[in-house]
Amino acid sequence: MAEETLTETLPPIRHWPALDLTGVDFDPVLTELMREGPVTRVQLPNGEGWAWLVTRYDDVRMVTNDPRFSREAVMDQPVTRLAPHFIPQRGAVGFLDPPDHTRLRRSVAAAFTAKGVERVRERSRRLLDELVDELLQDGPPADLTATVLSPFPIAVICELMGVPAADRHGMHTWTQLILSSSHGAKVSEKAKNEMGAYFADLIGLREGSSGEDVTSLLGAAVGRDEITLEEAVGLAVLLQIGGEAVTNNSGQMFYLLLTRRDLAERLRAEPETRPQAIDELLRYIPHRNAVGLSRIAMQDVEIRGVRIRAGDPIYVSYLAANRDPDVFPDPETIDFTRAPNPHVSFGFGPHYCPGGMLARLESQLLVDALLDRIPGLRLAVPPGQVPFKKGALIRGPEALPVTW
Repeated sequence: MAEETLTETLPPIRHWPALDLTGVDFDPVLTELMREGPVTRVQLPNGEGWAWLVTRYDDVRMVTNDPRFSREAVMDQPVTRLAPHFIPQRGAVGFLDPPDHTRLRRSVAAAFTAKGVERVRERSRRLLDELVDELLQDGPPADLTATVLSPFPIAVICELMGVPAADRHGMHTWTQLILSSSHGAKVSEKAKNEMGAYFADLIGLREGSSGEDVTSLLGAAVGRDEITLEEAVGLAVLLQIGGEAVTNNSGQMFYLLLTRRDLAERLRAEPETRPQAIDELLRYIPHRNAVGLSRIAMQDVEIRGVRIRAGDPIYVSYLAANRDPDVFPDPETIDFTRAPNPHVSFGFGPHYCPGGMLARLESQLLVDALLDRIPGLRLAVPPGQVPFKKGALIRGPEALPVTW
């Protein structure tokens, strides 16, 4: 009987253009899709065909954690997608399913645990203090992105990865080229290959290493034949690039704090609320444009009375899940006392972002340093004049002009 109730009338296909949004404006197309129902169909600007989209919190967690939906199978399908060029590499961790995915993630897990992240806390705080010293020395006005929010996460991820300070600038340049959609596929591919070659050398040098940084852990795992050099390089590239996401997240976070003075004042007055407040800001900030990587249904699966057929591509929206009113009452309100706050800003399931703890640490250090050391910090231009990135996969301000 259950078979009979399954809906076979497919929802309409909604075209989802990649809008260049500013500030922390929520995507109006995503808002409509959330209203239309828990399971909708979308067509993104690139790739081919259409894909399912789930937006409710429980469904998002189910799809991301269910082996019936595969990342690996995406390799062989020209799925509709946001990115104009799409270069999935065989064996890249983002396109692996367990058990291979589990084996690869295990090799670096130690660097991203609470203990691993604590290892870089003091060094990170010192690095940040130096950047803020320089900022104060040069005096206002300044671009907070260029002076602090960009160099700080680069320095921290390089520290965690074991990349020498002298090579930080090169890493940043490669990352920008890989993440930008405006330079074209060739430029992105070349940058990715160059970064890969760099990590292949570095990891190769560390095969017998007992160091705690990521390239040492990878080198040791390659030396023990637990992972291949190619797998290690793919993972290193992904982690290095991911490390710069903090620039965009914190850019949006400070844009929000500088345009909502009440929030900043509260964080200044009640420093003990900061860890919880940062989690709420991470829930609220729209980290990306549209959606990330899709999955493919390996068999027929029913979600809320809709049949997803074997072979169908499916996307989840973490941004929508973070605004699900059944889980987050009054989701449009920024509530620093929200508890519990089980947001999925770092993803869910096997592909959960390994850098979640590191990102939280960096956000807390930034909030402490900038709010406490520069009490008069404010935007140097009207909020509408802050330039936001165009054509980017990850959202964030291009520059954040401030004064004090």
